[in-house]
Amino acid sequence: MAEHIMPKRTYYIIFAVLMFCTYLTWQVAYFDLGPFNTVAALAIAVFKASLVILFFMHVKYSPKLTWAVVIGSLFWLGILLTLTATDYLTRAWRT
Repeated sequence: MAEHIMPKRTYYIIFAVLMFCTYLTWQVAYFDLGPFNTVAALAIAVFKASLVILFFMHVKYSPKLTWAVVIGSLFWLGILLTLTATDYLTRAWRT
């Protein structure tokens, strides 16, 4: 199996984008967007995680089995988060 060799420039660009997104997350925290503060922060975090998975973990150029593992793990994470949310949202809270 031949390995894909990426130039260092790509890593520096991805690093710069990640640093910019970190700065953007910090700036969004200072604006009062109401309930959209969490949505904006999570959207930036998902984008950053996608960059890390694709480039630094070399999933972008990996075989299909690696993609299947990544997609399966994201699906399993979704199941766990859904079960946790249903438990949390269906409890009777005392006021």
